[in-house]
Amino acid sequence: MIIHKNPILEGFYPDPSICKVEDRYYMVNSTFAFYPGIPIWCSRDLQNWEQIGNVLERPSQLQLGECAHSQGIYAPTIRYHEGVFYLVTTNVGGGGNFLVTAECPEGPWSDPYVLDADGIDPSLFFEEDGTCYYIGTRERTGGGAYFGDNEIWIQKLNLEQKCLEGESVPIWYGFMEHSVWPEGPHIYKKDGWYYLLYAESGTEQHHCIAVARSRMIEGPYEGCPDNPIFTHRHLGKKYPVTCVGHGDLVEDERGDWYMVLLACRPEDGYTLKGRETFLAKVEWEDGWPVVNPGVGHLELSETDMSVKKQYRFQRDYFHPELLRLRGPGKIQMLDGCMRMCLVPGTLSERKETAFVALRQQHDRFYVETVMEIPIDLEPYECAGLAYLQNEENQIRLEAHLKKDQLCLKILSFQAGEEKYAKELELPLESITEEDKNESAVPKDKISVCLRMEVKHLQISFEVKTKAGWRKAGGYIDARHLSTESAGGFTGCVAGVYASSNKRESSRYVDVLQLEYGNRVV
Repeated sequence: MIIHKNPILEGFYPDPSICKVEDRYYMVNSTFAFYPGIPIWCSRDLQNWEQIGNVLERPSQLQLGECAHSQGIYAPTIRYHEGVFYLVTTNVGGGGNFLVTAECPEGPWSDPYVLDADGIDPSLFFEEDGTCYYIGTRERTGGGAYFGDNEIWIQKLNLEQKCLEGESVPIWYGFMEHSVWPEGPHIYKKDGWYYLLYAESGTEQHHCIAVARSRMIEGPYEGCPDNPIFTHRHLGKKYPVTCVGHGDLVEDERGDWYMVLLACRPEDGYTLKGRETFLAKVEWEDGWPVVNPGVGHLELSETDMSVKKQYRFQRDYFHPELLRLRGPGKIQMLDGCMRMCLVPGTLSERKETAFVALRQQHDRFYVETVMEIPIDLEPYECAGLAYLQNEENQIRLEAHLKKDQLCLKILSFQAGEEKYAKELELPLESITEEDKNESAVPKDKISVCLRMEVKHLQISFEVKTKAGWRKAGGYIDARHLSTESAGGFTGCVAGVYASSNKRESSRYVDVLQLEYGNRVV
């Protein structure tokens, strides 16, 4: 098969894990502090993927509390065995490692079975006789000598009781002297060998993929003489694809092997889209996997296709691509609108928020919305658009009402500090609405159409008036939202936002339209 599309998932879709069932492939990704948790994808050809749902879509499955953006759900692994899908993952800071199961990948998935397992990045391996093993990453037994001095370990998992049993056994510490963060482990069996595939050296520039093998599942394991078997760290920070690592293997019906893995696509040294999912060809030579043989690196094969997604709203249906923070929030899906109740939490806090977002998938994109805002909105209450990487690094357009004025306030936060503020006031009678007659708007509301445009490393906002689109301030530098500046494991997201700014409120905002596109004039 010729790989004609890379990345296969654009935007913040890190830590891919994959399994094959009959003629279909299923894949999942990490979601950290976002809700619902863990998108699940389906494909017939490994290159074109459809999101068929989310694994963790009920509060009984996912409690994120007040976790930071880079806490929450880490590195899920999906596997299939005798008619059942199994998924293991870690809720960092909120419950640890757990298992969920489903008979259909679309769900419903079970509530979590909490596992008494240290560390992160769990995986599962099924022997031919049905024995299940749990593989994970934790601090080296007896205590690490330095931060990231970890070990990969294995233990039997009782599928009937949904618990670990027997003793845990450390099996690997990394291929380098003073290895850092051996993690994301997966075990496969081929030609009588157990292969341990894992990542090493952290998830940034020095990220890599390595492999070891053993005749017995509990070891001893020997490292591949070609380790790391795949990395981009030797290509430098200016190479178009960086931070390659965290892979999972799959075999197709013809016996060909492939790897899904994460990587970044920085622009001028700044990564806004986060860690994305790529695909690579794998061949076996002398008993070891070789990734993209003859090439040795990931090749981009992006297309210049026009993307335009319009998210219309239906009662009791929440589109699987839409994200919220830390929980479902007080958001109601109605026929024709998404009702967002104003809550005290803001995007600068680790609180419940009224925020519905989409992942940034392109260097140039826009998000446009039509909102119906109550005329009696208090001056401290707001609704608008937000572009953020985490609670400390974000850019917001907030619409406030002041008597007969619509006040648009642009705020940019870097490392938790307000670095930019700009206000634009417009008479309410100058505001028009999109695709609706003015008579259709309730008398106690005003319809406002807002747009956010990101052009590479800059962002701007617009409001639609009766005279046409009007800029609300100039372009704002967005580099502080990059992974290189803000840190963390998430990519940027953009969406609609509302808040009563730390006060209780009974008001709500109706979102009538939400649109994402990659064509920016």
